[in-house]
Amino acid sequence: MNNWILISCLFLLQTACTPTPNASLAKNPATAPPVIEELAPAARPRNVILLIGDGMGLTQISAGLYSNGDHLNLERFPVIGLHKSYSSDNLITDSAAGATAFSAGKKTYNGAIGVDPEGKPLYTILEEADDQGLATGMVTTSTIVHATPAAFIAHEAQRTYYEPIARDFLDTDIDLFIGGGKKYFDRREDGRDLLQELRQKGYAVSSFLETNFKDLSVDYSKKLTYLTSDSDPLSVEQGRDYLTPASILACDFLDKFNSKGFFLMIEGAQIDWGGHANNSSYIITEMLDFDKAVGAVLDFAEKDGHTLVIVTADHETGGYAINPGSTRDSIIGAFTSDYHTATLIPVFAYGPGAQLFAGIYENTAIYDKMRQAFGFRGMAVRKN
Repeated sequence: MNNWILISCLFLLQTACTPTPNASLAKNPATAPPVIEELAPAARPRNVILLIGDGMGLTQISAGLYSNGDHLNLERFPVIGLHKSYSSDNLITDSAAGATAFSAGKKTYNGAIGVDPEGKPLYTILEEADDQGLATGMVTTSTIVHATPAAFIAHEAQRTYYEPIARDFLDTDIDLFIGGGKKYFDRREDGRDLLQELRQKGYAVSSFLETNFKDLSVDYSKKLTYLTSDSDPLSVEQGRDYLTPASILACDFLDKFNSKGFFLMIEGAQIDWGGHANNSSYIITEMLDFDKAVGAVLDFAEKDGHTLVIVTADHETGGYAINPGSTRDSIIGAFTSDYHTATLIPVFAYGPGAQLFAGIYENTAIYDKMRQAFGFRGMAVRKN
């Protein structure tokens, strides 16, 4: 009798441990369909804000924290996850493929802007939000045609096609965009003045040449374009100071512009540039500037109560390490590369739907989770 009991127990144990077909799929999440919790309508956010610290890995966060009295606004997030950043053609992603994964939920090749590996245009979360009647916006400390913002609104084979990317801004009715790169709009090889064309479409268009950002007067009846520099914006160390006020303005503007809700992408672009330069001071000053913007957005979300805030990075840059001998006043940084690395990337979430972002998942899942949070249903299909 005891032998039969033992055999029965072993059989039950073996059955319980045998992988099901779904469990087998989970071992290869890149090919498995995303499994995402269904949110009840009352639990969905009205607004989704995605903040991307370009090149921000765990060490960049740590260096910023230690240099800031052991505190960052990132500590305010109750939910933390990790994403896998690789692209379709390389274990080491670039910003174009990384941002396209966030914007459209598809792994693609390095350099691709809003297109799949075959070059077919993808339907981005910003475009879908616009089609769903929501307000949309982007803020960046790079040029607005740089890889990360471009991947949310443009569809080009290569990230370096700056003038075609600028032209793509005329094809989607984005309600607000703030960043550098004025020359790609008004001094183009094709002779077009895209800033004048934006005015004709009902945008209030301004730039650093006309008014300092802090003195910008906002007309809430018009869409807003503000270009912060002719080419690349300055670094924080050189005096750039618009990211936090621009993030506050963007939240306020989009909230007032459309009561139905909004999608907003905010990028702290130059954390990445500090990594490429193997410069700890550059990384830390940009990291702290980005964290201030994160704090301002969290303040908005806490007061609003209907806003999901997500913070992540497209990849880590520099293979950055904090070496022995470092102090809080003097970080001794070491680098393994002047390019990106393949380390897992942190994801932070706050607000309605934040629980969706816990765990370890593909970078493409961030797109799926944002769509789920908004309650967008079915396959996302471009209308043109």
